[in-house]
Amino acid sequence: MFFTKRFFPYFLTQCLGALNDNIYKNILLLMVTYSFIDSLPVSVDLFVNLAAGLFILPFFLFSAHAGAIADNMDKAKLIQRLKLAELAIMGCAAAAILTQNALLMLALLFMTGTQSAYFGPVKYALLPQALKANELVKGNAWVEIGTFLSILIGTLSAGLLLAMPSGTFIAACLVVSLSLIGFLSSVNIPSLPVSNPEKVYFSPISGMKNTLKVAKKQRGIWMSILAISWFWFMGATYLTQFPNFAREHLHADSTVVSLLLALFSIGIAAGSFLCEKLSFNNVELGILPFGILGLTLFSADLLWAVPSVESFHEQFYGVQSFIAQPSHLRVMFDLFMVGVSGGVFIVPLYAFIQSRAKDGECARSIAANNIMNALFMVASALVSILVLSVLDLSIVELFALMAVGNFIVAVYVYRQVPEFTQRFISYLLSHCLYRVSVNGRQHIPEQGAALIVANHVSYVDALLLMGTSTRPVRFVMDKSISEMPILKYVFRHAGVIPICSPRKCEKTYKAAFETIEQALNNGEVVCIFPEGRLTSDGELGEFRPGVEKILAQSPVPVIPMALKGLWGSFFSHKNGHALTTRPRRFWSKIEVNIGELLKPNALNRHLLQKEVQSLLI
Repeated sequence: MFFTKRFFPYFLTQCLGALNDNIYKNILLLMVTYSFIDSLPVSVDLFVNLAAGLFILPFFLFSAHAGAIADNMDKAKLIQRLKLAELAIMGCAAAAILTQNALLMLALLFMTGTQSAYFGPVKYALLPQALKANELVKGNAWVEIGTFLSILIGTLSAGLLLAMPSGTFIAACLVVSLSLIGFLSSVNIPSLPVSNPEKVYFSPISGMKNTLKVAKKQRGIWMSILAISWFWFMGATYLTQFPNFAREHLHADSTVVSLLLALFSIGIAAGSFLCEKLSFNNVELGILPFGILGLTLFSADLLWAVPSVESFHEQFYGVQSFIAQPSHLRVMFDLFMVGVSGGVFIVPLYAFIQSRAKDGECARSIAANNIMNALFMVASALVSILVLSVLDLSIVELFALMAVGNFIVAVYVYRQVPEFTQRFISYLLSHCLYRVSVNGRQHIPEQGAALIVANHVSYVDALLLMGTSTRPVRFVMDKSISEMPILKYVFRHAGVIPICSPRKCEKTYKAAFETIEQALNNGEVVCIFPEGRLTSDGELGEFRPGVEKILAQSPVPVIPMALKGLWGSFFSHKNGHALTTRPRRFWSKIEVNIGELLKPNALNRHLLQKEVQSLLI
């Protein structure tokens, strides 16, 4: 996938854009800070804060418009136009660097932020259109790796360039060269046309409201946006405080600041790569708690990892002497692992937004994400001022508060979107308690109603099948199983449809079929175990007429599935009733075989039973 034409030119284009933005932004800040510009109309501190504000302002003003354009235009053509605009902006930026014109550089920083605000939505909205479903996580992982390494290289390069005798001239040439290469690489991105484009109007306020409204339509997408924005809140806090943290708490110079930035950025890149491995090329929300746990634990551990003031030398540590001190290894490890945890945290969320957003709304969902990211980053500055200046706490204590806040945000998000919890439990079952392999995942349709029919072997069948689909699945389940202790909480929030024999409860029986019909009419995926009970001998039982009744009411495509390897587990009825015998197996191999999509015409329970039986052989 990486070197294919549908991904590599795009990857190179976005990496060069991130690299160029950070080289220019940091060159501007360093030139001002170290007085390479002869005269400023305002103080240095005001100029630096004004620069930061002007770079982030376009994300509030233009993200909504950018998302609407990206949803209604050929994404490859839009990227090419944006890179052409970048080339023009950086041509002017080169002149501003050479002439050391502060006001022109400031204005061009606003233009750079504007170009980035328009590039952000199309950057992520392109992926679900260009990549296959099983490549989406890998694609996002590479994007995050490329982005954060570009930010790191751009930030460090700015300092090295200005330290050189002809640094400003080289920097001016470099920003233009990177823009030119980026434009040439964008020309090779394959065309990605839109089927039914709509006319887009520029309206900052109403556009922002409409964009946020689109994102809020699906609770899962909105909660993902808030979770990503929280990560950027934490990230902005760390990056902003690194210089003071290094000076006050580590007694270190500016070279150590670069080291801390490198550890954090490389950690995020490593976490993005790890996420791709942990998710097994699927959009896997089940790994989110690992990222959340890491962010909380390693942020909190910094409180104890920072060495005492008594251990400081008279002179500030340089990067070499800092690394040589064993007491600093824990600090470096914690910061690196905060980055790793962040990568594991955000990649599945980006992939989730892309996979769940409706056709024609993906870019606007990403635009809403950019708006909220910008808002949270501004909030991080205000919170830092409050904590450090008003409450007079230390930077280390601020990091500890971030850890507590991360836990609170995680609890809130997981309470709002129960699917996240279900995916986590499913992931633990599939990859920790068992070794689950899935065959035929491509047969699950990305959109539209479908009915899954599967054999019923154990009490955890639904939780394992839940992990086979990137789409939510409504399970039709025996009422007695759906009300089991502990599991009933998960099943209730998973939208399980309880059912029982009409002889036991006529009301429950009728309500189940009404709910199934409604779910299928809404385009949802419903799963039924047509045997009606757990197998008592490990063999596939006779399918009951209920599945025929469902298809008669709602003739939708059917997906046959078969679970292999669960018979004999603690959750099956082998050697006694399930959950009553001593567990004898751990990490055993389980297979989920998914058959081809069947059209509902002329299907009956006997044919469906044969299809499932064939998948068990």
